[in-house]
Amino acid sequence: MAGPHGFSVSRYAPDRGGLAKLLARDSMVRRLDWPMLASALALSLLGSLLVWSATRNRTELNDGDPYYFFLRHLLNTGIGLALMVGTVWLGHRTLRGAVPVLYGISLVLVALVLTPLGATINGAHAWIVIGGGFSLQPSEFVKVTIILGMAILLATQVDAGDQLHPDHRTVAKSLGLAVLPMIIVMLMPDLGSVMVMVVIVLGVLLASGASNRWIFGLIGAGIGGAVLVTALGLLDEYQINRFAAFANPELDPAGVGYNTNQARIAIGSGGLLGTGLFKGSQTTGQFVPEQQTDFVFTVAGEELGFVGAGLIIVLLGVVLWRACRIARDTTELYGTIVAAGIIAWFAFQSFENIGMTLGIMPVAGLPLPFVSYGGSSMFAVWVAVGLLQSIKVQRPMSA
Repeated sequence: MAGPHGFSVSRYAPDRGGLAKLLARDSMVRRLDWPMLASALALSLLGSLLVWSATRNRTELNDGDPYYFFLRHLLNTGIGLALMVGTVWLGHRTLRGAVPVLYGISLVLVALVLTPLGATINGAHAWIVIGGGFSLQPSEFVKVTIILGMAILLATQVDAGDQLHPDHRTVAKSLGLAVLPMIIVMLMPDLGSVMVMVVIVLGVLLASGASNRWIFGLIGAGIGGAVLVTALGLLDEYQINRFAAFANPELDPAGVGYNTNQARIAIGSGGLLGTGLFKGSQTTGQFVPEQQTDFVFTVAGEELGFVGAGLIIVLLGVVLWRACRIARDTTELYGTIVAAGIIAWFAFQSFENIGMTLGIMPVAGLPLPFVSYGGSSMFAVWVAVGLLQSIKVQRPMSA
């Protein structure tokens, strides 16, 4: 007899203990992707040390408590793990029925940022302050609901056997679903999150088997949209300055180019093995702004050196590698599309975050998945891991 998650339960005798069931060959626990889980958890725990190093002397941020951000990062990781477990327990198929509600909630939340309830934190008007020291960045959760919503629309007819690929009308509907929250996020403006969402949409369409005309059309529309946004002056001055500093690293090193210049100095001073945790002069001297969030990779580069920074990249690579295997092995298009969207999200956001600290990408205000401090980001990426794990442990519907 198949259980709610698609694995056999008839083999379990009534007198078998709970531990035996958990460790049985066909149990959900045994079928989890443990290399992915171990790598993601290692990234979060390593991130807690980097955040601690970056904030322990920042009395203007931690109110005199050097452990404030360290403990909060661990708490965020614990909540993220709980959300992952809940996502796996419910299953991506069960959540499929709740996606319209989840999408609607995320849309309302992201729209609330544009009301007086919205708040500006670290220069970005992308937050809702809840109170008690907690805040919410709805755009992080929109990434999840865009993936799930598009996956449902694009996979329904194909998984039912009605056709081999989504038709043009279905693709257009899925794009409409993604564009609406993207427009709201652009109005904040939060260009970094919009960039991630665009890459997610491209990854989802590629995995769905949609016509190449849609892919090339979207790329062209994206380029045209970027030119139009710039020409109409829809970007804030600080965003324009970021691109100017990227194009010319020597432009105003004490102003718009300060962040990237200090980031490169910090990473370059680490050498092979780094200066040692809590011993980085750039980090201790607080020369790199937002070092616990967007520029957390600079702490690794300075204090853990090339080896420590490389370890972060390797761990991120393991997460992406295992996600690719899950996308490849699943037999339903819905699961493949969800996995592909998450891969595109994690890969681009990681590349952008690390790239901006090295000066090969413009500064976009994106956190490093699992590593940077921030509850909303941490919760969203662990929910995404839960979706990947659910796709792996659940057998096809016919099983």
